[in-house]
Amino acid sequence: MAPPSSHRRPRTSRALLIAVAVGAVALIASVIVAFRPGGGPGDSGSVADAGRAASAGAGAVTRTPSATPSPTPSASASASASASASASASASKKATPKATAAKRPEAAAPQAPVGTGALAGRIRPGVTYSGVATFYDAGDGDGACTFGPAGDVMTAAMNTADYETAKACGAYVRVRAAGGASITVRITNECPAPCRVGQLDLSAEAFAKLAAPVKGEIPITWSLVSPATSKKLSVRYKTGSSQYWCGIQVLGHRNPVARLEVRTGGSWTVLPRTGYNYFLSEHGTGCGGAIRVTDIYGERLTVNGIALRPNVVQGTSLQFAQH
Repeated sequence: MAPPSSHRRPRTSRALLIAVAVGAVALIASVIVAFRPGGGPGDSGSVADAGRAASAGAGAVTRTPSATPSPTPSASASASASASASASASASKKATPKATAAKRPEAAAPQAPVGTGALAGRIRPGVTYSGVATFYDAGDGDGACTFGPAGDVMTAAMNTADYETAKACGAYVRVRAAGGASITVRITNECPAPCRVGQLDLSAEAFAKLAAPVKGEIPITWSLVSPATSKKLSVRYKTGSSQYWCGIQVLGHRNPVARLEVRTGGSWTVLPRTGYNYFLSEHGTGCGGAIRVTDIYGERLTVNGIALRPNVVQGTSLQFAQH
């Protein structure tokens, strides 16, 4: 009995078929590579790819990593610049110390220098003022400053602005007319409106030394002076003064008085000034005690031993220095 026929093909036939298939694949791959854009005969990369495809054979699996598009040069540069800027900013923050506002030194309170008139009000030494001069019947020379009879008639009333709540009282001013004539007068009164800023209302006798009275009003300049004098200053308590209330006045001073203080315990108390030229202690503080008087140049004179005797002029041995 003949053996049954096998369904297997001879090994030679199978090998031949595989060889033909491989060859066909290689041929097709070569044709594809040859006609691929940029894949010319001289493309070594294309030939190598074809060789790899042929040698891989049927059933071989080639895994290609998923392609990640490279950033464009501009995007890359931008990202790099951004990263660089961030890094710089970060470095700057770390490198730069925290700003702190420099504390300004506190300015010391200005001190009034002696001899410069730093305590003066509107009328200051070394300044020339312009205005007009008129005249009035000054009588005995008394007025708003309440000095009493002047003893001479070379006096004047100061306009309200420059009178400055009696700060001008007792000031000596040199008055000059346009023609060159001049005279020194003492301020004993106030000239209210219509007197203007800079105006002096002279006693009739003083005006007559500058111009004929028929002129009535003349242009002038005037300035503060510190005259030579043999007089000493005096102190007077106002009528009605007591240990519970008092008013104190200084008379005969060479330079304008800027301040009056009374001794209270271990310190000095500044008293306010009135328009009628008295310094008031409303509650009796310091009444009857030591008094300290300061002129516009900063010189201080301390007066002791003045009794609390109302309306009595009490002399001293003191006087401000001449400037």
